[in-house]
Amino acid sequence: MARRWAALMPLWQAALVAMAALAGVALARAAGVGPRDQALAAAGAAALSALAILGAAHRRAAEGARLRLIAETCAGVEVALAPDGRLQWISPAVESLTGYSPANCYGAPDLIALLVEPLDQDYARTLGRQALRGEAGEAELRARHRDGESLWVLCRWRPVCDASGAVIMFRLSISSAQARKSAELTLLETVAALRRAQGLSEHYLARSRDEQQRLRALLDVIDLGILFVDADRRVRYTNPALERIWSFSDGRDGLLGMRDERLLARAVSQLVAPEAYRRHVAETRGQRGRSAPFEMAFLNGRKVREVSTMVTASGGSRSLGRLWVFEDVTEQRKAAEALVRLAERDPLTNLYNRRRFQDSLGAALAGAQRGQSRIGLIMFDLDGFKPINDRLGHQAGDKVLVSVARAIRRVVRRNEQLFRVGGDEFAILVAEADETALQELAQRVVTEVGGIEMEGAKISASVGYASYPDDADSENALVAAADSAMYRAKSAGKNCWQTCAARKPDDA
Repeated sequence: MARRWAALMPLWQAALVAMAALAGVALARAAGVGPRDQALAAAGAAALSALAILGAAHRRAAEGARLRLIAETCAGVEVALAPDGRLQWISPAVESLTGYSPANCYGAPDLIALLVEPLDQDYARTLGRQALRGEAGEAELRARHRDGESLWVLCRWRPVCDASGAVIMFRLSISSAQARKSAELTLLETVAALRRAQGLSEHYLARSRDEQQRLRALLDVIDLGILFVDADRRVRYTNPALERIWSFSDGRDGLLGMRDERLLARAVSQLVAPEAYRRHVAETRGQRGRSAPFEMAFLNGRKVREVSTMVTASGGSRSLGRLWVFEDVTEQRKAAEALVRLAERDPLTNLYNRRRFQDSLGAALAGAQRGQSRIGLIMFDLDGFKPINDRLGHQAGDKVLVSVARAIRRVVRRNEQLFRVGGDEFAILVAEADETALQELAQRVVTEVGGIEMEGAKISASVGYASYPDDADSENALVAAADSAMYRAKSAGKNCWQTCAARKPDDA
């Protein structure tokens, strides 16, 4: 209908000009003018009518040109489709968007096949059928550029109707959505990367928690007491062994967050030498690396060894705190002391044995040489001991040895050491000895041994002594001198003491 009206417009315009000319002639005749004036009036009326028609047509043409210029210069692609879907007009912007000129589009047998990616062509045809049914809408799909690349576009369409409501065309607006799609894709990739990172972080966090649980389980079952104090000197970790070693009854939660000074005050109250441990802790706090082991004696007889180390941040020197490790070594010390006793003491009398005698004699002689002092050595054995073993048996002989050891212990002083160096042979090492003291001690030995009562047997002691540097200048020489004096006592009738034979009579 619109096309028919457009085709009939020139005829109507010509008829209007003719009617205007006739009206001009009629008016001229009515005014009584001549034919020439009538012709002029008709021409003027026709001209005025034509000018009016041409002015309206010009205005319509100008407005149409402006609208066409707007459509052709807009950023998006504007398309006019006939009611049956045929392409009527497409804006030049299609070339900048797709690389195809409007001429390419007009000549294409299938506009969708030309401009739409194959994967989205079925979707585009479905949208086209919806549009032809008069449905307005919008959708995103992938267009195909002439160089083979694909790009996302946003399509909006709506029907255009005349005054009577009949669809005269469909308007399709196409704009690029590539930038937004690229941003969305980047955002999606970023979100996916963040989710992967979060998943990985949660995975490692779960592994870290599992590792912490395994480490906590290990620290809970070991016998070493573990204490971690952070850089602010507050307790951050303890294990059950620490609470047992230090007799802390607060439990783990009661100790966490406690200042180390408060914890130290509770700890040192259990020690034999609390101030010594306080000094050790004060000296150790700022040390880097591992500290030297420190052993503490508890009032209840226990022995505990402590070692600590500073914990620093990974890859740096910043201190995270200090780790203290405590080990109850009471049983170890007892075992070590037992081994020492086995190695150094006579199992029958519990006196030091010959091995300890040699070590002690060497140390005492070295000290005397450095300090230019005197040491004395008393040697004695039991008179008549062999007959006791032969006649009464070894059990009786063992009782005699035990009785002698007990008796002589009563007469030796703190600076005097008593040894059993052989079967029935004994020695006493005297530090800072003078002649009178050696003689008095030799006489006390004779008296004590002679006073031991044994059923069916009588024992006595032959005692000899020598001193450094008066009688000898070496270990072997001193032992030989004291041994020689002991045999002089036996030769003198036993049950007496003698000095060594090398000494002059007036020196004795």
